[in-house]
Amino acid sequence: MSMSVGSESGDDEPMVEMNTTPLIDVMLVLLIMFIITIPVMTHAVKLDMPRDTHAPPPPVPPEVIDIEIDFDGTIVWNGTVVPSIDVLDGYFRQEAQKDPQPELHLRPDARSRYDVVARVLASAQRNRMLKIGFVNTAEFRDE
Repeated sequence: MSMSVGSESGDDEPMVEMNTTPLIDVMLVLLIMFIITIPVMTHAVKLDMPRDTHAPPPPVPPEVIDIEIDFDGTIVWNGTVVPSIDVLDGYFRQEAQKDPQPELHLRPDARSRYDVVARVLASAQRNRMLKIGFVNTAEFRDE
């Protein structure tokens, strides 16, 4: 970078080059202000995790309900296709009334949409299902 203090030819022509230093300074300040003021987006699913009770395992293995979620959003309850979330709510209400509450084994496909899985989990929690677990999670590992 060079700077011309005086002209040798004696011309009194105005300087045509724009001074970009103040413009860059203002842009950097605006960039920092945007970074500071943008809130951090966090997505969380609130789950009630079980407490450690140090109790012995039950003598009889609990009933297990397998829920599979296909890549296209199809929900399968123990091998039977569930037509809608409302029907799934009814299944959850019925199973929540049992005294030893059955375990839910949720098996989503790796290509299934998060929205469908979240709706199934929310429906189970809304209907007071307590024992929910993900099975076959080995297929989701990055190798």
